[in-house]
Amino acid sequence: MSRADNVAPAPPVRIEGGALNRPRGLIATIVMALLSLAWLFPLLFAVVNSLRTYQYTQANGYLSLGGWTFDNYKNAWDRGQFGPHFINSMIITIPAVILTLFLASLVAFVLARFSYRFNLTLLAVFLAANLLPPQALLVPIFRIYREIPLPLAMSDTGRLLGSYWGLIAINVAFQLGFCTFVLSNYMKTLPKEIYESAEMDGASVWRQYWQLTMPLVRPALAALATLQFTWIYNEFFWATVLLGGRGEKFPITSSLGNLRGQFFADTNLLAAGSIIVALPVLIVFFVLQKQFVSGLTLGSTKG
Repeated sequence: MSRADNVAPAPPVRIEGGALNRPRGLIATIVMALLSLAWLFPLLFAVVNSLRTYQYTQANGYLSLGGWTFDNYKNAWDRGQFGPHFINSMIITIPAVILTLFLASLVAFVLARFSYRFNLTLLAVFLAANLLPPQALLVPIFRIYREIPLPLAMSDTGRLLGSYWGLIAINVAFQLGFCTFVLSNYMKTLPKEIYESAEMDGASVWRQYWQLTMPLVRPALAALATLQFTWIYNEFFWATVLLGGRGEKFPITSSLGNLRGQFFADTNLLAAGSIIVALPVLIVFFVLQKQFVSGLTLGSTKG
């Protein structure tokens, strides 16, 4: 018998946190599943009732099953005039998101790349708009918009009030601070060595921004684009105030008000309209889902 045969086998090593963490992981999974169901229940409830007739739910209750139909979506689209209002939302949302991210990236690059006396002061100025409620600025902004002239080619009212330009500008102004804050913190995590190498190669500041920094912050830009699209697309307060009652220019969120009757509201029809309004946001989220999660988590373990 060899010497190796006389050596007793080593006892099995118990991995710390393996078996002990299984009950804890199971409990966490159950809790997250319950929270997910509670979060998704209103959406699933709206989807189910949007596929049922109002007469059936009134006779059998909303917790019953039956009375299936797709007519609610067709009727909601026609009555709510979703087509023109959807185009209005895109005219407002897409330029506002692009302009917000572009301007925020410019300011964030300066804040993250250069150090000077008023660095933090400049960031505080951009964040100040997020600290005030929109209602506090309602009267002065309305008066300013009423006095600022625009060419008739840009606004049929001849003023900033009642034009898409004014609504795009106010959304950019209120969202710029948050995007600048997020992007500046994200850019600060980038290694300084890559900028030192770029300077040694003769790269200008603009080239460092456009060809070096912007490709590296794509995950953060995608995450912010998803959030900004959701917020600006769903915004209705400033549209009501600054479009001056011009209903033909209202965004798609106003279409839900067209589905309300004079004496009663067809909740099934409203549910179908709500699903139609939410579809573009869901599509954008699922298209940018990977970049959205990456933008939120990248740099979280930096230490």
